[in-house]
Amino acid sequence: MADQRFLREYRIRRRKDFDAVFKRRAAAGDQYLLVLGNENGLDHPRLGLSVPRRIGTAVARNRWKRLLREAFRLTRARLPSGIDLVVVPRRAEPPDLGRLQQSLRRLARRAAARLRKAES
Repeated sequence: MADQRFLREYRIRRRKDFDAVFKRRAAAGDQYLLVLGNENGLDHPRLGLSVPRRIGTAVARNRWKRLLREAFRLTRARLPSGIDLVVVPRRAEPPDLGRLQQSLRRLARRAAARLRKAES
């Protein structure tokens, strides 16, 4: 079984890395999430979270963050490698974990395809 921990190397931590993702704007979205992507030059994906206050109270925002980290942790092996993903929730009530995993996987692939298309 592969290591499924959510290690520091899988997180976007520096502001300049977040800014690069927001500047690149290779985005894909659905009813639950907006996923922004940018290449990171690494052999694995990294996750950054941006949960706006309009989502609700701190309790609601923290619940979203926990669910998104878990969805990323469980689907990391099936996500495109070498990409930074910043995930922004779109609605106040989070879906169940299975739908969140499916949405994250689909949107990450779509954002990666838009990055490749923009380069060519």
